[in-house]
Amino acid sequence: MNAFMNFWEHIASWQRMAILLGGMIFFWLVEGHYPLFTFSWKRYKHAGVNLVFLTTTVILNILLGSITILACRWVTDNHFGLLNLFNLPVWANIIIGLLFMDFFAQYAPHYLMHKVKFMWKFHMIHHSDTKVDVTTGTRHHPGEWIFRECFTIIGVYVMGLSIGMYFLYRSVSAIFTHFNHANIRVPLWLDKPISWIFVSPNMHKVHHHYKRPFTDTNYANIFSFWDRLFGTFAYTDPKQLKYGLDVLDGKTDESLGYQLKLPFNKNIKTDY
Repeated sequence: MNAFMNFWEHIASWQRMAILLGGMIFFWLVEGHYPLFTFSWKRYKHAGVNLVFLTTTVILNILLGSITILACRWVTDNHFGLLNLFNLPVWANIIIGLLFMDFFAQYAPHYLMHKVKFMWKFHMIHHSDTKVDVTTGTRHHPGEWIFRECFTIIGVYVMGLSIGMYFLYRSVSAIFTHFNHANIRVPLWLDKPISWIFVSPNMHKVHHHYKRPFTDTNYANIFSFWDRLFGTFAYTDPKQLKYGLDVLDGKTDESLGYQLKLPFNKNIKTDY
């Protein structure tokens, strides 16, 4: 296990990018053969719009992600945070680290983005996609990345996350993001048991339903534990779902200019 963590402690940037893109390409190919929904759409055009948002996220991560890395170094050097208080086995640190970072970096900011109006206006871009597939997981306004990374840094300090644990969490979270958003057909007999512990594709699709209350459910990314604990878990047959948002014109979901300006558009009505 020490060798495993040593890999993540020294993982190269190209390796992290390979994991990000490799996972996306893998599920892109799978959903081409086993689609949940057969959309009438230009798949490459749809992906192109969403990948623009991925590009902005990568650029921000390069420019500002160093702040998070500095936080990881500080907590490690000063033995600060919960994981540094106890001499637990490496495997236990990994499980605890992933579980609680799923809360700090995903569940908590995601929940708030559905409850705080100005945060929701940025998060609407993610929900405005009417054809959810693996590329939808990368569809986040640059402003949303800042919200999420601020909460990630809080998690780093509270948990005492090392650089290796941070990179491991990021990679696992990316794979689950691809898995959960992919337009893949997963039978209920398989998907439901997965959702007892992890966030499954069918479970997350509920979150992308076009109107409440389903929109306000299933905020976690890796573990379904947090949604079950806080009463935000929901599950239904994904064939009964409709993607997008009821306050937006679905025809604008591939208009890049419209989407980037959406958080500042005062004509968009919202209940939050």
